Amino acid sequence: MIIAIDGPAASGKGTLGKRIAGHLGLAHLDTGLLYRAVAAQCLARGVLDDVAASAEAARSLDVGTLDPAHLRTGALGEAASVVAARREVRAALVDLQRRFAARPGGAVLDGRDIGTVICPDATVKLFVTASPEVRAERRFKELAARDPLASYEAVLADIHKRDARDSGRATAPLARADDAILLDTSGLGIEEAFQAALDIIEAARTRRG
Repeated sequence: MIIAIDGPAASGKGTLGKRIAGHLGLAHLDTGLLYRAVAAQCLARGVLDDVAASAEAARSLDVGTLDPAHLRTGALGEAASVVAARREVRAALVDLQRRFAARPGGAVLDGRDIGTVICPDATVKLFVTASPEVRAERRFKELAARDPLASYEAVLADIHKRDARDSGRATAPLARADDAILLDTSGLGIEEAFQAALDIIEAARTRRG
């Protein structure tokens, strides 16, 4: 069983993906971390503007070395959005993601093009979203715990910028697959969103027999 969860930044798709995978006993991949890892390598080497260097960083990526605590920063989120818009980087990561999804028993993958590009035949597709203001508030709370200088206004501006870039890029733009179920988490807590997602998954599995 493959569960594809797509949505914009800070919509809650990563939290849901991890919870769902744990509940169902499936492997989980937050594909956004792949692009953050590529961006981290490029920033460390001072080559963020080098398309070829970012593609090489993507080709050499090892999923087993991803460090969420190190990669989930505001600066890396912006840089990740930059490298994710590059056709060469996305092409280098497609096979890696598809191999992960094809593991025995299945997997849960969350990102921005899972249901449309990576796993178009996924068993269940969710498109998780929330208003920009709600998403900015969530991200601000995460960042403020680590950075006392974090600003809600700056986070909201970044959310709008990333939404525009992710939806408007030429290669694998953020989009809801035709057969994806919409889950708006704007007014939902974590537990409510989790239960709503499980209900959608169970209904989809029942329809498929």
